[in-house]
Amino acid sequence: MPHSEPATMATAVSKTPSSVPPTTEEISSLLNTIFSAETSQQSLDASYALTNLLIQSVGPFGFQKYDLLPQIKKAATDKKNGARRESAMLILGALFERFPREHPLSEVVFLLQDGGVLGIALDALADKGAVVREAAQYAIDALFAGLKPESMVNALLPALSAYLSRGSGKWQGFVGAYVLVEKMAVKAQMGSGTMEEEREKDLLREAMGKTLRDLIPLIESGMHDLKAEVAKRACKAMNAVTTLLSNDDVAPRIPLLIKTMEQPSEKTLQDAIHALSQTTFVAIVTSPVLALLTPLLERSLNAPTTPQETLRRTVVVVENLTKLVHDPAEARTFLPKLKPGVQGVKDRASLPEVRELATRALDVMEKAMSDSNVHAGSVTKTTPDEVLAVLDAQIQSNGGLALPEAHTLFELGKTYIAEMVREDVNCRMHDRIPSCTTPYLRGLLQEDKHEVVASAVQAHFIEEDERKYGKPEPEDPNEVEIVNANFSLAYGGMLLLNHTNLRLLKGHRYGLCGRNGAGKSTLMRSIANEKLEGFPPQSEVRTCFVEHNQGEDADLSIIEYVSKDPKIAETGQEHISKVLLEFGFTDGPEGRQSQRVGSLSGGWKMKLALARAMLQKADVLLLDEPTNHLDVANVKWLQEYLKNHTDITSLIVSHDSGFLDEVCTDIYHYEGKKLVCYKGNLAAFVKQKPEAKSYYTLSASIVQFKFPPPGILSGIKSHTRAILRMTNCTYTYPGAPKPSLQDASLTLTLSSRVAIIGGNGAGKSTFIKMLTGETIPQTGKVEKHPNLRIGYIKQHALEHVEMHLEKTPSQYLQWRYANGDDREVYLKQTRILTEEDKAQLEKPVDLKDGRGPRRIEAIMGRQKWKKSFQYEIKWVGLLPKHNTMISRETMLELGFFKMIQEFDDHEASREGLGFRNLEPNEISKHFEDVGLDPEIANHNQISGLSGGQKVKVVLAGAMWNNPHLLVLDEPTNFLDRDSLGGLAVAIRDFKGGVVMISHNEEFVGALCPEQLHVADGRIVSRTNTGVSLDRFEDSATNSPAGTAATSAATSAAASAVNSGAEEQGELKFKARKKKKMTRAQMKEREARRRLRHIEWLNSPKGTPKPVDTDDEAE
Repeated sequence: MPHSEPATMATAVSKTPSSVPPTTEEISSLLNTIFSAETSQQSLDASYALTNLLIQSVGPFGFQKYDLLPQIKKAATDKKNGARRESAMLILGALFERFPREHPLSEVVFLLQDGGVLGIALDALADKGAVVREAAQYAIDALFAGLKPESMVNALLPALSAYLSRGSGKWQGFVGAYVLVEKMAVKAQMGSGTMEEEREKDLLREAMGKTLRDLIPLIESGMHDLKAEVAKRACKAMNAVTTLLSNDDVAPRIPLLIKTMEQPSEKTLQDAIHALSQTTFVAIVTSPVLALLTPLLERSLNAPTTPQETLRRTVVVVENLTKLVHDPAEARTFLPKLKPGVQGVKDRASLPEVRELATRALDVMEKAMSDSNVHAGSVTKTTPDEVLAVLDAQIQSNGGLALPEAHTLFELGKTYIAEMVREDVNCRMHDRIPSCTTPYLRGLLQEDKHEVVASAVQAHFIEEDERKYGKPEPEDPNEVEIVNANFSLAYGGMLLLNHTNLRLLKGHRYGLCGRNGAGKSTLMRSIANEKLEGFPPQSEVRTCFVEHNQGEDADLSIIEYVSKDPKIAETGQEHISKVLLEFGFTDGPEGRQSQRVGSLSGGWKMKLALARAMLQKADVLLLDEPTNHLDVANVKWLQEYLKNHTDITSLIVSHDSGFLDEVCTDIYHYEGKKLVCYKGNLAAFVKQKPEAKSYYTLSASIVQFKFPPPGILSGIKSHTRAILRMTNCTYTYPGAPKPSLQDASLTLTLSSRVAIIGGNGAGKSTFIKMLTGETIPQTGKVEKHPNLRIGYIKQHALEHVEMHLEKTPSQYLQWRYANGDDREVYLKQTRILTEEDKAQLEKPVDLKDGRGPRRIEAIMGRQKWKKSFQYEIKWVGLLPKHNTMISRETMLELGFFKMIQEFDDHEASREGLGFRNLEPNEISKHFEDVGLDPEIANHNQISGLSGGQKVKVVLAGAMWNNPHLLVLDEPTNFLDRDSLGGLAVAIRDFKGGVVMISHNEEFVGALCPEQLHVADGRIVSRTNTGVSLDRFEDSATNSPAGTAATSAATSAAASAVNSGAEEQGELKFKARKKKKMTRAQMKEREARRRLRHIEWLNSPKGTPKPVDTDDEAE
């Protein structure tokens, strides 16, 4: 009001009623004092006195004994006396404020018995007297403030639902009810309170989320109320309630979904369905999500005017949602509402495609609702009946109820107590069970047996929890705890972790596992930057973040780079050199320590980062993908290093399942914005969480990649015909003392599946760069089919897009291919004109045709000639009709290799892009085929994407022009486990050639039958082995996959390329064989040529004369 209480009224209240109850006359006298008081304060003071008297004497038994509530109801509805109505609200306020604190069982009386008395207070909000409305609001606020989360969900919410379901009522009361719903939802939202406050919010959020099935329709009906005030408040309540959905997939669509409820029409419904169809559903779908989406989907399926396209999208959304429903009980609650609509689409849709999709969706729904869908590792939820059985048994074993009148009160409240305990048990908050039992049983049982019963109920459900989830291992007293931090973590406005705990023990190695974008790297970066709340500072616990940083200080020598850190420099040059030597960095003038940082391979840069961490004497190592770029030997070395240094604690993010199995002692897993710790390595974790099995198989079930088929190569009739050949090539980096690669030879075909394997710095990436034209060999030659298109992803894949961070992925793809060819090709060294090349272009060329020396201006065209090509040359200062056809061999002899190569690239790219339209729809589909959400591709800048998403952008750019050969330098870096599985399946099914470098033995063994081993800059061995089909999750059931892989291995082993039959001579490609023409065909050809010649004679001066060929179109 606010109301104050005089000091004389601050009476001490005992926990149990006294033995002397007041008489009926005393209660009547107090009620008369309250109703006849001259001022509001006097009435309130008397109400407090009545409340204290009841609390100290009979407790909740007094409501029935003195028939108290009916008298209050009668006064509250006295239309002739406003003072009595106000006094009635003040009595309710005093009772609501004080009784639940001392006798919580009174909550049942106030809210549930005979409809409760909350409705009286809500109706009073419409009273014409302001003091009555004020008193009613005081009573409502007092009741809300005294309820704990379990009480709100199991008592207040049912009372509000009953009130809102009434056919008639006063609009001010409905507004008040919606305000209370909104306050409950706001109270459940994640915040920055204490740990206990946030635990209560978690409980309220989860329990209230289960009620949305019935609550959302009630609020939606209020959004259409004729009274504007009610509709406005219902909209606010709906906005608050939808925050209970802890689903990152649906969250961005919620404003549009609420708009669809608020303004129901065909257009808003179609917009909502379209938005949902563009959503990639990944998170598990629970009842709150189904409660929000089911009414909209049902309306779309059943509306007779829904367009076929919208029906198609609706059944696709239903199917995608259903696949992620892991609880058959939830499926059986919601899906039956959708099933008739989907069945109707299957039976009556006009388009066959829509009917087929509906059939598929029905099959998925049937499977989801069956008992066989009980998700691996899931457990059954506790029901109120199970709690009630335990409660009754414990009460009986402890002497039963104390008084005859206790039976009536217990019968009234036992279901309520059981429902509250049920919420605590299912949320695994067993420490809250006593607070939901002990105070509610006080006064009902013999002596002090209420605490005994509460403890027994708690012990029973703790034991049941251990049976379901496993008993926690006892702590080792010898373990040393170095970190025990409670914190929340957010990034870019998104909450990643909410009031979770991170506990690190000395010498333990923790694997950090979670989906892409969960916040693993963000967590480690926050620790390294001392921005994580509760984590000890660097002065207490030294942490070092070891990550990929390939371009920093590239011109410094290794010893200079390490010595840059002042703390490391203090240890002395001799100590630094000694530690570097332990990591394999040799000393001396010719040693690796004197080399530039920029000359190191990716693996050696990772070892350098680890050496730097060791020199900093880190207590906690934060390792972000440490095995990326490391060869097998160095991975083994790192494993032993981490296991042997038992004084160092490690927190590791890695998608290498073998590495995590080998080194981890514990696994921290992201679950519902919490970190959950599991003892043991990754294998032990997967046993406890079978849904995490994707860490061990290459599966495209979650993320699917699909590569476009390569185009036709002229002259290539067989997949075993050579398309690219490297012969005796040697390359030395500027300033390097010896060649990085020497005498390397390789022949590739469309069926090639080649893995280049070797240690860090062996020359693998140099090998790849010479194959693709990134570098030019000093000796030897690289030949390729003139029309060959190569898709190339570099070792440091993000270099492809780092110059376009301000663009969206779609804009980057449009920029790259806007001119009809690939702009990035012109950045290769084989395409950049040197000063010698520019001088060559200025030299006159004499073809000995009597026309004298001339300078070449450009190549205008190309056509087949014998077993090669000839090019149409435009001369400087001469008209096009003086153009000359010159053979490829002659042009190469004259030194115009780069000019020829540029034109060939343009023609090859034009041929590949002839099948692609650079249009938004096709670009979106292409990005979707490589696992990137079209919404992200079209609207998010590259600078805001994660490492894995940027790799997908690079992959999309490489595959746009339908390449014949895919060259991948460590493609597994940056990709999460699901994306890795999708990429492996796409490579397996790709119809072109593949060359890759990877230290991931699982990935290579599943895809590449041919392996080249490189060491010290030389190819030391070539092996042909069968691929490991069992590493694909679909290998047992998908026969085409097995067939493709087996045939690839066989053809590679037996091909002419590998046998050496095509190793000799230059790479040549036969033109199409001429067919002998009939006499009629020869006459037709002569007629065409004559007409063409006449047309040329009538053309403007300077028009080039058309060439007569034998393969012209009819």
